[in-house]
Amino acid sequence: MADSYRVLTLNSISNVGLKRFPAKRYKVGSQIAEPDAVLVRSHDMHRMDIPTTVRAIARAGAGTNNIPIRDMSGRGVPVFNAPGANANAVKELVIAAMLIAARNLVPAFKFVEGLRGDDATLHKAVEDGKKAFVGTELPRHTLGILGLGKVGSLVADAAIKLGMNVVGYDPHITVDAAWSLPSQVRRAQSVEEVLKASDFVTVHAPLLDSTRNMLSAERIALMKHGAILLNFARDGLVDDLAVAAALTGKRLRYYMSDFPMASVQGHPQVIALPHLGASTREAEDNCAVMVVDQLRSFLEEGNIENAVNFPDVQLSREAPFRVAIANANVPNMLGQISTAMAQAGLNIHDMLNKSKGEMAYTLVDVDSGVPGELLDELARIKGVLSVRYLPQH
Repeated sequence: MADSYRVLTLNSISNVGLKRFPAKRYKVGSQIAEPDAVLVRSHDMHRMDIPTTVRAIARAGAGTNNIPIRDMSGRGVPVFNAPGANANAVKELVIAAMLIAARNLVPAFKFVEGLRGDDATLHKAVEDGKKAFVGTELPRHTLGILGLGKVGSLVADAAIKLGMNVVGYDPHITVDAAWSLPSQVRRAQSVEEVLKASDFVTVHAPLLDSTRNMLSAERIALMKHGAILLNFARDGLVDDLAVAAALTGKRLRYYMSDFPMASVQGHPQVIALPHLGASTREAEDNCAVMVVDQLRSFLEEGNIENAVNFPDVQLSREAPFRVAIANANVPNMLGQISTAMAQAGLNIHDMLNKSKGEMAYTLVDVDSGVPGELLDELARIKGVLSVRYLPQH
């Protein structure tokens, strides 16, 4: 009989994705005890006692700041995410925010909302007041993009189609991202170069120690007078106090953000939204489908794709018995694993090992069943973090 799996959901997850779990093999819900895996969106897992039974965590979204990744790496637990699954939703919101800011739509709306009187009175008030909301058009203005991954590339493409000039910077751009980037994007050599050149600046970077407050007071001071700054990526990338000062000093015209902060709450030139970047039916479905498929592939076959703390490892199965080993990236680990298997009389049919930073992962296919004593021996090797036996059913 095939193994069965228990999956704990910590947030509401799209049924389009959950339906991809075969009902006969998976028990999924918010009250699951001793889960094999966890599905999460925004729930803060730093505050919970994660069961020792958990073999994988998957976030139905891109960011993983709400998950204790270092602790999970120490257990040999991969943390999956869904990069790009919500990219179109974020792109559309960024474009909408640029248009809202460029045309002063929020203050214009508030102005009209506050009017009272009959049609003639309203008409006169509108004609008298509309000059205060004169905006700008996007064509021929420059959009600066900090971060040229999937979202950044889509924003660049949309902006170019709207007639904008685009300059971008990403020191860690991947080969795939570089290929998908529109050829019209001018590649800058620094954050500072982007800030100095742009009428609009949008940031699309992960929140890391190296990127926290990357839009600092010193950098914001380099922006054009009257520039518009947009943050629909991560809370913490922008120094909000520096933004407030720049708005007061007329350096910035607007700050558009998906992350309300008390320090700028209520500021007339701050337009903050309630974290709507991925809040579309399509994005939620796409994220759920991606992470469910990744979880199934890992739980059933040991394959890893889009784990933030593990290398991508995918091995086509050509033998019925498979062992998956997560270990520290230290010398002679493969030698110890293969030696232990040889001494147990097992023939290795295929083996794949990859590393990512301090983490390494090995899949080994063998031609005969693996005794429990060998699995225990492998688990005792110094540096091995987890061992899973995945016989084909």
